[in-house]
Amino acid sequence: MKDILITDIMQGMLPHLDNAQLILLRQTLTKCLANKAVTECAPAAIPEAVHGNEELLTMFTAAKKVEGCSERTLNYYQTTLLKVLGSFDKHITRITTDDLRKYLSEYQEEHRCSKSNIDNIRRILSSFFAWLEEENYILKSPVRRIHKIKTAKVVKETYTDEALEQMRDNCTNSRDLAMIDLLASTGMRVGELVRLNRSDVDFESRECIVFGKGSKERPVYFDARTKIHLKNYLDSRIDDNPALFVSLQKPHNRLHISGVEIRLRDMGKKLGIPKVHPHKFRRTLATRAIDKGMPIEQVQQLLGHSKIDTTMEYAMVDQNNVKNSHRKFIA
Repeated sequence: MKDILITDIMQGMLPHLDNAQLILLRQTLTKCLANKAVTECAPAAIPEAVHGNEELLTMFTAAKKVEGCSERTLNYYQTTLLKVLGSFDKHITRITTDDLRKYLSEYQEEHRCSKSNIDNIRRILSSFFAWLEEENYILKSPVRRIHKIKTAKVVKETYTDEALEQMRDNCTNSRDLAMIDLLASTGMRVGELVRLNRSDVDFESRECIVFGKGSKERPVYFDARTKIHLKNYLDSRIDDNPALFVSLQKPHNRLHISGVEIRLRDMGKKLGIPKVHPHKFRRTLATRAIDKGMPIEQVQQLLGHSKIDTTMEYAMVDQNNVKNSHRKFIA
């Protein structure tokens, strides 16, 4: 009970004191109440918090939007946090580490989801409560003591040369062929692909500027085959839409992420190629680039990763090359 009282007092003083003063306040309160009995009375008219849970969540989402998070990411954040906060009948400032641990444990048991899924929720909670702490809405993030959840490292598949050629050979229109070639040769994200305009493509230098995560622009490069197929596709177009990729049917609207995903998934089912999706092209490019000796820092720039650890997660290492390198450098 004493700890709750001290925390409430410090929470109330948070906007008015700096960190050093808050530490002194806690020490003073702890000393003064050491030999005192604290009992809980029936709640009187307690003033409501300045900001409610939903208001704080809206403010957090707005902050993340300013930082450059996509609408897809923002929706994921908001949906996840609404579920978490909705499971507690208390204000955010009263949520403890034990509350969150219990939630994660019960969520995993109820939904039978993977450890990776639970760790994603933990990361979102960590981001949210860290923001609350930085903005002085809470004293200390309750997620600090909830460590990263260990997950089994799964070697994710990449496309074989045969699978890529199968997809190219079975394209029934020039748009799909150009789209597959562009994904395979640049390693761009599907969100970057659908945002591209015709004016973004420089055929002379075989490159285009994409608008990636965090509102960052970067150049990506494509090969000669992609250049030919992309030109053929654009020459066949009769619409005036500035988008690089549009729907095949009138009124030829800009292609969306879901449209690309559905088209590739249907193609994979037809050809018997497992797990055909846009992101697999990106992982395939990273794996092959590293496998052929491209410096990891350059692969990082190519993929637009802010952290090199992310690049390493995308790439698998060919075990035959490890064996050959062992013989070359060690054996």
